[in-house]
Amino acid sequence: MVHPATQGKDSLHDKARRIKAILIGSAGNLVEWYDFYAYSAFALYFSKSFFPNEDPVAELLATASIFALGFFMRPIGGWLFGYIGDNLGRRRALMLSVLLMCFGSLIIALTPTYATIGVFAPVMLLVARLLQGLSLGGEYGSSATYLSEMATSSERGFYSSFQYVTLIGGQLTALVVLLVLQNLLLTGEELRAWGWRIPFFIGAGLALFTLVMRRNLQETEAFEKAKQKKTSRTGTLRGLMQHPREVAIVFGLTAGGTLAFYVYTTYMQKFLKLSAGLTDAQTTWVSAGTLIFAMCLQPIYGALSDRVGRRPLLIGFGVLGTLCTVPLLTAIQHASGPWMAFLLIAGAWLIVSGYTSINAVVKAELFPAAIRASGVGLPYAVAVSLFGGTAEYIALWFKSIGHESWFYWYATGVIACSLLVYLFMPDTKHASRIDAEAKAHQN
Repeated sequence: MVHPATQGKDSLHDKARRIKAILIGSAGNLVEWYDFYAYSAFALYFSKSFFPNEDPVAELLATASIFALGFFMRPIGGWLFGYIGDNLGRRRALMLSVLLMCFGSLIIALTPTYATIGVFAPVMLLVARLLQGLSLGGEYGSSATYLSEMATSSERGFYSSFQYVTLIGGQLTALVVLLVLQNLLLTGEELRAWGWRIPFFIGAGLALFTLVMRRNLQETEAFEKAKQKKTSRTGTLRGLMQHPREVAIVFGLTAGGTLAFYVYTTYMQKFLKLSAGLTDAQTTWVSAGTLIFAMCLQPIYGALSDRVGRRPLLIGFGVLGTLCTVPLLTAIQHASGPWMAFLLIAGAWLIVSGYTSINAVVKAELFPAAIRASGVGLPYAVAVSLFGGTAEYIALWFKSIGHESWFYWYATGVIACSLLVYLFMPDTKHASRIDAEAKAHQN
């Protein structure tokens, strides 16, 4: 039997089986990211319930700090679920991660407000976010590994790009729920009083549905082959220490890309309201529109990487991100209306998609199957915690001290550092560990 990684074309049956597995894996990814980003999408409505303050910037700053703290659980999740994925299977790691996300969403949905239980309200919110951060730290490495191993070599960039299609789709779904509640079902007062709980109940229900779907998920052949070759179980950290260069590459290539991603997703909603002066409804519509645009770009860029390689896209993002971040954010801040803001953010996504569309497959192609989930998940989670999870907090902090533009330069500097990694790293399309292992299994 020809291994899928080296197979040029699938039979119709194999292709249908592969697409089904990728869709199920991607659907779970969407639900996890919906649950995680519902917090950000509805923060404007529930921040006062947990952090009563007369200053709206201070309220959002406190809410953003909880958001950032959730990210610091992601390295633990990357380690824990990486170990599970590499030793017990990608499918099992994906099932456990979505179950944990369900618990986090339920806690947020059921937690009483500050007015009812005092300081225990933000404490419960923090506990929920820590659980969700742990879950999401495991989801990324597990799903990136699964999608990359299930795809054929010639289409791996295209199929793996659906991780960010569903990742962005999760955020978009949260915004769609917000739009429906804002415009069709509830008033602003009702949303602030109790309506913000609805999306978290929805997320918990979707997570349970996804858990059922993932029970029948097919395990990857790459994991099965690696499992047969193992004579003992090597600890995750010990295994990763044997690949220091690859770990450093993952951390370095992630730093600038993840910061840019969170600037134009989670922080942009607050930026449009507090700095560009758009209304709540305008902010939501612009955010939703640009996310749809970004979703459409991911498979296009992923397919392009299957033709020209991964490295040219990363370098393109690094160069344009370094040159254009300050002008773009300055222009968005002074945008004359929602349409101008939309066009500027769409322009930013033309740049950022050079990273988002292929970063998962690049990381998966760097590591051998025995530690692939750990190698993808742990260094990525550390970089995201340091640069992605703190992006919103740092931006709001700069704004609170009257130097908002300093954040633009901070983002530029981090992207420039990642550009150095892109310039000197190998092009994993032509040096893929997944392909090398598949050929070795054939011989």
